[in-house]
Amino acid sequence: MNIVSFDAFRTLGLPGVRYIKPERMYEHLDEIQRADWVLFPEYWQIHTLVYVLKKRIFPSLASYHLGHDKVEQTRAFLALCPEHVPPTQIRASTPENIADIDRRFAYPMIAKRIKSSMGDGVSLIENRAQLARHAEAEPVLYVQERLPIDRDLRIVLVGDEILTAYWRVTPLGGYRSNVSQGGQVDYDAIPDEAIALARRLARGLGVNHAGFDIAMAWGHPFVFEFNRLFGNQGIPDSARRLGQAILRTLQREDDMGPGSRPPFGLTG
Repeated sequence: MNIVSFDAFRTLGLPGVRYIKPERMYEHLDEIQRADWVLFPEYWQIHTLVYVLKKRIFPSLASYHLGHDKVEQTRAFLALCPEHVPPTQIRASTPENIADIDRRFAYPMIAKRIKSSMGDGVSLIENRAQLARHAEAEPVLYVQERLPIDRDLRIVLVGDEILTAYWRVTPLGGYRSNVSQGGQVDYDAIPDEAIALARRLARGLGVNHAGFDIAMAWGHPFVFEFNRLFGNQGIPDSARRLGQAILRTLQREDDMGPGSRPPFGLTG
């Protein structure tokens, strides 16, 4: 299998991969054309690779498009499984919308920047004045009800495999469970319902490389988001395990043959 990667770190566990720096893509078009698969392009590359060069990419095109910001994800979640989405409002940052959210939601609530990761851009809003200050800094208000939880789950999926699942326990007095923000990893008692939801999301959305963030509240799973490029802190021997899972995914796609899946990287 002839594989080109644009991300050396993400493909450390894959043997025989040709690494090309993203900014040098146009110097290596012949090599890219010969590749069976192109792995981990940057977002700005995907339209040229998929629609012009007709290359198969990994992660899937849906993983890129839906993973690009929280608004796109949440709208997709609401269409696929609204019962698993926390109460959410996505509004322009206007005084009228601030007043409406103030009426609809109890404090404290969670406000998020629409393009962020590792817990950055997540704010605990405790009153209307804080909501107004948040709106001054963000053109889009993305606000969710705060669930009664002290942890959430990170469920890592590659292809159709659940590679790992673990709790991220929120530090005492905090509201962000991300490992990068001090959250503790716990692998015990992972709920089957959360695993089933991650699988349903991956299949329904066509996502094949993601870390799904799912919470359990009142015995029911709620999805917050997925990260196409997730952290590896909670995955023991991550380079080898991720590399092997990616290779199995690519081999399965090849074995299924042309016409078995949607074209242009829309694999899930």
